[in-house]
Amino acid sequence: MSQEPAFRYEGFHADPERGLLLCEYSLGPRKFAEKITFDRTGRWGPAADQAARLIFLLAGVSYYKTGAPRVIDLGETPASDAEREFLRSFYLDGLGEFGYRNHLDLSGLRIEGGKPPQPASTGGGPSRGVLIPFGGGIDSIVTVEMMRPHANAALFVMSQPGDRFAAIERPAAVTGLDIVRAEREIDPQLLRSAELGFLNGHVPITGILSAIAVMAALLDGRNAVVMSNEWSASAATLEADGRAINHQYSKSAAFESGFRQVCAGAFGGQLAYFSALRPFTELWVARKFAALTQYHSTFRSCNRAFSTNPALRPGHWCGRCDKCCFIDLILAPFLPAAELRTIFAGAEPLADPELAGTFRALLGTGAAKPFECVGEVSECRAAAVLAAGRPDRAGAQLLHALVAELPGQPGPDAIAGLLRPVGEHAIPDAYATADLLV
Repeated sequence: MSQEPAFRYEGFHADPERGLLLCEYSLGPRKFAEKITFDRTGRWGPAADQAARLIFLLAGVSYYKTGAPRVIDLGETPASDAEREFLRSFYLDGLGEFGYRNHLDLSGLRIEGGKPPQPASTGGGPSRGVLIPFGGGIDSIVTVEMMRPHANAALFVMSQPGDRFAAIERPAAVTGLDIVRAEREIDPQLLRSAELGFLNGHVPITGILSAIAVMAALLDGRNAVVMSNEWSASAATLEADGRAINHQYSKSAAFESGFRQVCAGAFGGQLAYFSALRPFTELWVARKFAALTQYHSTFRSCNRAFSTNPALRPGHWCGRCDKCCFIDLILAPFLPAAELRTIFAGAEPLADPELAGTFRALLGTGAAKPFECVGEVSECRAAAVLAAGRPDRAGAQLLHALVAELPGQPGPDAIAGLLRPVGEHAIPDAYATADLLV
C-alpha cells in the first residue's frame, strides 16, 4: 500500500425533487464528487435515504483506488458493525484483481470513523414488483423471461448522463417491459487517471450497480431486485499468495449474501435482493437462451459495445475478444452453426484459428483464465464436447482440435449434471422455478 493520507468519506446529499444524489470523498487535498440521478422520485422517504447511504458506502471504492492508502475514514457516515465488516470485504475482495495487477497488498486495510446508523426503515414500504438490472446479454435476458410471469416486472438500466448503449437498448425493447433508469456521473478526474498519476484497475462495479438498483426499486415502489449472476460467478479467476482473486467478486454468492444481509438491516426486510440464476450454470443459461429466438438478432455481450467512448462502440460483435469467444462456445451446443455465423456477422470466433489461444484459456488447456465475466472451465469443456458432437460442426477444425487437447473429456453424466441446478441459492419460493421447489 502507498503511504497516502487516509481516504475519507466526506458526506452525501440528496435532492429528492431533482432525483439527485451527490457523494463526496477526499484523498489528501484531492476532492472527488459523484452524481447519481434517478428518473423515478415519487417515493423518496426514509427507505430511500437508507439506500442513498449504502450507495455512498459502496461507490467510494472507485475513488479509494486512486491512491489505495492503508486507512479509510468514514467520517460522520452512519454504519453498523455488520456494514463495516461487509464494506471491508467489499474493498479487499472487490479490489482483489486491482491489487494483484498493481502488486499491492491490501490486507492491512483499516476502516475507521463512522457513527451508529438510524434504526431500519420499515414505514411506507414498497408495493409488489420486481426490478431486473439489464445488460443485454444472455444472463439478464433469461432472468427477464423467468420473472415475466410475476406481476409488475421492470428493467433497470444504468448509464452515463445523456448516453445509452445500443447493446442494451435494442434487446430491452424486445422485452416490452418498462425501464427504470439511473444516470451515474463519475468524477471526471477518474477519466484522467494516467495524467494525474492515479492507480488504476478493475473495481467491483456490479456491487455499486446493485446499491443503485436497490434505491431505484424503492423509489419506484418495488420490493425485489433480481440479479442475473449464475453459479460460476463465484469461481476464483486465480489463486495468488493463498488468496482467491475473482474478477466477478461482486457477482459472487459471497457478495450477494453479504449485501442481502446489509439490505435486511437497512430496510427491515421490506426489500428482497437475490440472483435468479445463482443455482444454475452458464451451460444451463445458454440452453434456455437458445429457445428465446426473439432476442437472437439483438443481444450482445461483446465488451467493446460498452466502451465509455461512443465512437469506439462497434455496431456488431467484434468476434475476437474473450467475451465473444466465450458466448460463441457456450451457445455452440444449442444453436445451429449457421445461426451463430449470422449472429457474429460471418466472423464466428470458433471458425478463426487465430483465436485458438483464447479458447484454450477458457478451456484450461493454455494460458490462465482471463480476467473477464466468463464461465468456469468445466462448463466450457462441456460446451466444447457437446458442440463437437453436432452434425453441423463435423468440419469445425478448430473446435475438434480443442476437444482433442482436453486432458479428460466430460462424460454424459458430468454434462447432464451441469444442466441441472448445482448450487445453493436464496431465491424466495414465490420466484423459484419448478426444479428448485422439488
